[in-house]
Amino acid sequence: MLHSRSILDATQSGIRIMSDIAQLKLKRGEERRLRAGHVWVYSNEVDVQATPLTDLAPGQEVQLVDQKGKSLGRAYANPHSLICARLYSRKPKQAFDRAFIAARIKDALALRETLIGVRFYRLVFGESDGLPGIVIDRFDDVFVIQSGTAGAEQVQDIVADVLKEQFEARAVVARNESAVRELEKLPLYTRALIGEMPDEVSVDENAVKYLAPLAAGQKTGWFYDHRSARKRLIPLVQGKRVLDVFSYCGAWGVLAAAHGASEVTCVDSSELALDYVHKNAALNGVDERIRSIQGDAFDVLKALLADGEKFDVVVLDPPAFIKRKKDFKKGLQGYHALNELGVRLVQPGGMLISASCSMHLRSDQLLDTVRSAARHNDRQVQVFASEGQGEDHPVQPAIPETSYLKSWFTRILPNT
Repeated sequence: MLHSRSILDATQSGIRIMSDIAQLKLKRGEERRLRAGHVWVYSNEVDVQATPLTDLAPGQEVQLVDQKGKSLGRAYANPHSLICARLYSRKPKQAFDRAFIAARIKDALALRETLIGVRFYRLVFGESDGLPGIVIDRFDDVFVIQSGTAGAEQVQDIVADVLKEQFEARAVVARNESAVRELEKLPLYTRALIGEMPDEVSVDENAVKYLAPLAAGQKTGWFYDHRSARKRLIPLVQGKRVLDVFSYCGAWGVLAAAHGASEVTCVDSSELALDYVHKNAALNGVDERIRSIQGDAFDVLKALLADGEKFDVVVLDPPAFIKRKKDFKKGLQGYHALNELGVRLVQPGGMLISASCSMHLRSDQLLDTVRSAARHNDRQVQVFASEGQGEDHPVQPAIPETSYLKSWFTRILPNT
């Protein structure tokens, strides 16, 4: 049987007794990473002889202890997942309750209000904001939650209620379609938790207005993480021909047109996404300067090369080619092939912006991919800037997994 004990837990209604808090004991030495600031516990780190994982229910709160029985804090567990527990508080008596969640959301809001001047941002970025497994994107008075773990799923309705109370949310939507839920043995679904789910959401980013599909869109409907990188694009596009590859709803391309690009070509495989490119172009009065091409990005780029096309600025912002470590070799080949095509489409002296959201690909590896692609085409690269994820995706330095996004801003020159 699991070791357990009664503890006192402070709640909004006073002090209540919490009994039978299960302990999860780690093997000797496995607490080092947690003491250094990480919050994940892997199943092979648990002393299952002392505290069997099979005795736990998905999402159950546990007391994490080291081999000597010293508390490491409170976590929620899932015996079905390789990451079998996620630490949410270093305080041994802290329940994963409404008051705790409300305080974490309020603290996350303070950072966004300090750094971002509009009500469109990632409000909560999981472990980086002290709420493991929970992502919340804000679209003014509409909020979209992604619950990636069993523990997050358990408190999802509480999170929605807190958003209703703190922000007077018009709608709170659970967008739970990510593959990580399958690893946690959780169902995939999208539904409104509060209010009615809108077909689309509004976005205000870098002084450009957008619309994005919600239920039929990707992830939460929008990708806020490239906000700062897209801002860096603005001074590069005046009077230029721009190619936006993997454009989705035109976050890069419509921005470029709105800031003076003479012509923008957006490429995506999704007809819906390209419909939104043109919606967003019209919304900003630049539809006459934007064309779209639907198809596989690699096929489209090859066709553009065959037609002799050249661009002043090429933006490569693909989905993750390396989702797991075992995908690294194949994914890296994909990045090489994409960047070679991109380099060949850049006018001499033009710009290539190359991005990756693959956590398993380091920033220096992406840059080396660009360098190699240029050399393969007898071109030289000048690097003048780099960007990571936006300020609403803060990095927890003890948790490398919270740092995943990178982009390099380069100038492509002929070999001399």
